[in-house]
Amino acid sequence: MKIPSLLALLATATFAFAADHPDTTGFKDLFTADLSNTVAPGGWGFADGVLVAKDHDTLWTKDSYGDFVLDLEFKVAKESNSGIFLRSGDIKNVLAALEIQVHESTDGSKYGMVSAIYDAMPPSKNASKPVGEWNHITITCKGPQVTVLLNGEEVINANLDNWPEAGKNPDGTPNKFKKALKDYARTGPIGLQGLHGKAQAPVWYRNLKIKAL
Repeated sequence: MKIPSLLALLATATFAFAADHPDTTGFKDLFTADLSNTVAPGGWGFADGVLVAKDHDTLWTKDSYGDFVLDLEFKVAKESNSGIFLRSGDIKNVLAALEIQVHESTDGSKYGMVSAIYDAMPPSKNASKPVGEWNHITITCKGPQVTVLLNGEEVINANLDNWPEAGKNPDGTPNKFKKALKDYARTGPIGLQGLHGKAQAPVWYRNLKIKAL
């Protein structure tokens, strides 16, 4: 019997590497306490340092961000459905931004589970905490490279240049995007999706910190 080489096994395997979340000393708050640095905050608000939505509206930063490290914590309720939008090219169109999923489980999309790049790439493993527990997530964007650490595990390591076709992922699966992800804006506002999905269940966010690179 032929034993597969180590290199062959490594080439076909999918790994999640343990990784350290950053020391956020020196990072700035993504949102001010009064949300004055956001676009139309609607029903969003802080209570005891925790940010939560009371309606469907997405909370967008006024500032645009290109290369950055975004570090935050989130907690979901049963059937929560939210997301973190990155570098939006048009805040009136949610599909004009990459979305890192924030879910209790999945939204029915092939790649709609927590920490996935929505409809484009699944996480390498499920590193999420149970309902009611705080998750720690770090998202780094630098040029075409997007990485996501969830609870000390690297679950996404994507190069957007590997998405050269509209409506198609590198693995051949279809997606909903009418423009190739490699052509998406490399700078733009960051957003948090409001109450979404059938349950309209809340998601709580805290310690939202960002550092430009």
